Amino acid sequence: MSDRRDFIKKAALGTIGISSVLSCNTASTAIIPTVQPTKKAVKPLIISTWNHGLPANDETWKQLKNGKSAIDAIEAGMRIPEADPKVRSVGYGGFPDREGKVTLDACIMDHNSDCGAVSFLQGIKHPISVAKNVMQNTPHVMLSGDGALQFALSEGFKEENLLTAEAEEDWKKWMEESKYKPVINMENHDTISMLVIDKDGNISGGCTTSGAAWKMHGRVGDSPIIGAGLFLDNEVGGAASTGLGEAVIRTAGSAMVVELMRQGKSPLEACKEIVERIYNKHKNHRDMEYLQVGFIAINKNGEHAGYSLRSGFNYALTDEAEGSRMEDATFKMSWEEWKIN
Repeated sequence: MSDRRDFIKKAALGTIGISSVLSCNTASTAIIPTVQPTKKAVKPLIISTWNHGLPANDETWKQLKNGKSAIDAIEAGMRIPEADPKVRSVGYGGFPDREGKVTLDACIMDHNSDCGAVSFLQGIKHPISVAKNVMQNTPHVMLSGDGALQFALSEGFKEENLLTAEAEEDWKKWMEESKYKPVINMENHDTISMLVIDKDGNISGGCTTSGAAWKMHGRVGDSPIIGAGLFLDNEVGGAASTGLGEAVIRTAGSAMVVELMRQGKSPLEACKEIVERIYNKHKNHRDMEYLQVGFIAINKNGEHAGYSLRSGFNYALTDEAEGSRMEDATFKMSWEEWKIN
């Protein structure tokens, strides 16, 4: 399991973050794929990104076992990192934008392809819950900015200050130079994305994030965008992303992973092909120096996988047989190999 502090020491890329996928894992690309081929669907099964996926998975599992729907369980699980000020990239305590304001993005999607999302939401601790209300209580898919806030207030959510003293101090230090670069740093930004197969074999998912640290005010990443940060087709499977959101948006990343699974590829094969596609399309792009993306995916057979461009991406996995644990994703190249190339 990757160590966040090791990543900072080895990457040495400072505290300026973007939607990233990485703590530095020095293993080679020969790492054994963490995919579970099965004949029958593993159900229930939960997969989510990063270490803070563990407490989120545990709460989601608890809710499923108590008879809650997958959507309600996902909401309950993702509210855990949203409310944790130690998770500096999700919800309360997340790093602010360059104006010192915490802005949040989230989406949720069920097995019927109903979905809801919020983007550029301020002052509401639990954007995943607002996204669920958008799905269930409006004719729309996404609400943004002040409109999303007004909707949340009308639904009974409480407006509050999400900028913690620690995050504000870090922002003031950044302001001393005010130099923004999309530097990969999982301490700064690691979206939580989650996919669930419930006891009936139905697939649902969600994403929530405070976005890239020190981003321009108004910036929205891939996390709230159905088809980019999250996508599922209950006949096929589901996928979700973490990493440089702009790169995922440009390639409709999660939707493409699901489409490849529809064509018969395994979750690992599908994630790998889309990561390769993103890499090839960005070879001469200004973001290439800092480019990192990763995907998690599951299919209806219960196979799961995680794959990233560079090393260091891991994900939380929960099922009946083994409980909750962390899995290291396969990757195209290590950070050392990246530097050499």
